[in-house]
Amino acid sequence: METVLRCDLYVADSVVVELKAAKAIEPIFEAQLLTYMKLLDSPKGVVINFNCLNIFREDQKTLVNKLYQNLQE
Repeated sequence: METVLRCDLYVADSVVVELKAAKAIEPIFEAQLLTYMKLLDSPKGVVINFNCLNIFREDQKTLVNKLYQNLQE
C-alpha cells in the first residue's frame, strides 16, 4: 500500500509549517510534523492552530530536530 504525504507549507527549504483548526494542539499533530521534518530533512517545524484568539500567544508550537541543534553549537 502506498501513502502520499503532503505538508501544508515548506518555507525556504528549511521550515515545515503544519496548519490546523482544532480545539487544541494534539500530540498527533506534533508526530505528524516530526515525520514531515524527518522526511524533508528539515531542521525546524511549526504547528499553528487557528482555532484560538491569538495564534502568536496561544496555539503555536515550534519543534527543532537534532540537525538544527547541531548548527547552534
